[in-house]
Amino acid sequence: MTRPFPPAVLRAPLPSLRPSLAAALVVLLLAAAPGGAQVPAAGAQPAPAPAPAAQPLRPIPEALRGAWFSGSCAAPDAMLALTARSAAEVTARGTSRLDRFLRTREAGGWLLGVSGGAEAPRLMIRARPAGESATAPGGAPGSTPGSIPAGAGATLETARPDSKALDEQLPGATPVTAWTRCDPLPLSWALRHGEGIAVLGALEGMEAACGPTAAPQNCAEAVVAGGDISGDRLLSTAEVARLARGIGWVLAVADGSAGDVGPLAVSGAALSSLGTAQLLVSSLDFDGDGRLSARELLQDRAAVVARGNAGGRPLRLDGLTDGLDVLRSLVDGLLGGH
Repeated sequence: MTRPFPPAVLRAPLPSLRPSLAAALVVLLLAAAPGGAQVPAAGAQPAPAPAPAAQPLRPIPEALRGAWFSGSCAAPDAMLALTARSAAEVTARGTSRLDRFLRTREAGGWLLGVSGGAEAPRLMIRARPAGESATAPGGAPGSTPGSIPAGAGATLETARPDSKALDEQLPGATPVTAWTRCDPLPLSWALRHGEGIAVLGALEGMEAACGPTAAPQNCAEAVVAGGDISGDRLLSTAEVARLARGIGWVLAVADGSAGDVGPLAVSGAALSSLGTAQLLVSSLDFDGDGRLSARELLQDRAAVVARGNAGGRPLRLDGLTDGLDVLRSLVDGLLGGH
């Protein structure tokens, strides 16, 4: 199973680091995929048998995905964005939270999603049609999550059970929050959060394709597809910067600060993400066309090639701190330096 970001990453305290970290995460998704086949060293113990495949997660119904708002559409109190297996909540008070479901099931007409963590936080979701009275605690017997049309005028309901509540008692007396669709979307909310919501959905596609048993080619293609806006199956600097900004938004939602995002923060993140994207593209753009392909992302990662040469003498590595130092030492040797 592909794990969500580790808690230490999700709670990154320095917002200025998020664009760089986010861009790095795009590339690190490739590291989750296995490399080419390798011959085990002599005497090495055989690899343990793979764990049984996890049961497929029941996704949030497609009709319920997208942005929902509480309060009035003119001045919302909060926004709830749903993707296939995530729920991102941002409030007008400046707080936020992110639920990334590891498992889901039906519970009395609700879809119950369970996230990772020590307390395994839970979120219950259901839709009710326009004109129906608000759901009392206990839900609507016999209803099916997501079976109700969720277009303009429909209402979504969520409930966050207490950590001590037993599953078989849900939803019980858990307070219910009502959400509605807004058409058009509130402009300020769309400008601040729309890109991040889209990238959260794309990120799920990358995670699905880059799991421990994934083929490297499939993983690389999923990363490109997740960021490809123009449809040319390549990643430009702008497209990589969008991924970096979007994943930075995901990190901000997870650590509770996405509600504080304002125009200046958005502009700063855009500039920082652009610089990071330019560096990332330049570092992997082997054919020099200014864009990244799945093949370039896979360079030296789809298979391990280590042919070598028996001639020559090893470089002295004492005191060298990075790859540039090693290259500099090699060139100094070619030029007769010491």
